[in-house]
Amino acid sequence: MSDFTYLSAAGLSSVGTPTLWAVTIVGVLVLLVLDFIVTRRPHEVTMKEALGWSAFYVALPLAFGGWVWARYGSKQGVEYLTGYLVEKSLSVDNLFVFMLLLAAFAVPSALAQRVLLYGIAGALVLRGVFIALGAAALQTLDFAFLLFAIILLATAVKLLRDALSGHEQEVDIASMRSVRLLRKFMPVTDEYHGPHLTVRLKNGRRALTPMALVVVAVLATDVVFAVDSVPAVYGITEDPYLVFATNAFALLGLRALYFVLHAALARLVHLSYGLAVILAFIGVKLGLHWAHGIWSGAPEIPTLASLGVIIGVLVIVTLTSLRATRRAEPGHREVIERR
Repeated sequence: MSDFTYLSAAGLSSVGTPTLWAVTIVGVLVLLVLDFIVTRRPHEVTMKEALGWSAFYVALPLAFGGWVWARYGSKQGVEYLTGYLVEKSLSVDNLFVFMLLLAAFAVPSALAQRVLLYGIAGALVLRGVFIALGAAALQTLDFAFLLFAIILLATAVKLLRDALSGHEQEVDIASMRSVRLLRKFMPVTDEYHGPHLTVRLKNGRRALTPMALVVVAVLATDVVFAVDSVPAVYGITEDPYLVFATNAFALLGLRALYFVLHAALARLVHLSYGLAVILAFIGVKLGLHWAHGIWSGAPEIPTLASLGVIIGVLVIVTLTSLRATRRAEPGHREVIERR
């Protein structure tokens, strides 16, 4: 254990001292509040604004990664950067689901970024809970790594099966239990009322707006994302602090990234293949790590090698996606299936 490591509450070796945890959480809250202030007045996001915020939210985690590298060494630095890349890759797929939800609920473009912020805030809370549970599992359950490996491999198989079958991601609002439950307890207005989640009707009764429904739907999908995301980054690093930092930085930039990639998301037709390969690879890595703890002869995959594999896969699927959509005839591009 280096001079900089610290035993977390779960007993895992971590660079996260209580002071560092406190500073990081406060910093994340400040950035969230800043985003809510920026979006307090609904407006359509220009590409210039989206690119500016995206550049900020890319530079910030990279600068933090440089600080981690300089402060704690190359091992922690590579783990952080690899984990951040994994989380950012998964967040792009999450953005596609957000795009479907916004379209399904006919969210006005001026309100889109506020909906995304609610989703990001909810995701941060859920990731924090799952990270704590994951840390406790790793500390108390000998087979936790194997369990995480099985979750990732199962997710990879599902992604690959859906991609091979040409099954498009879709959102069926009527089938969402959270939406049906809300409709049972409160009336819902037909129109949006700015960023308000509820309004008072003429008869004095409170009613939900469509904004409330889409926010609940986004929060419900956050749970699914957390189940895949947290085990994936624990496959890169066992440090709970680095796991939280990579998740937080990947999520904070989603609002701006959505508007930058909105047009490009439909062109990433091979993204699911790439994510399936990445999740399967990390699942194998976790399985080997578990096996190594039982039999020292079992090989382990270095984090630096993992970084190379992940970058390579993302580059390949991006290039093949662009090539596939470029070859499509202009009249048929709008019906290209996202795989």
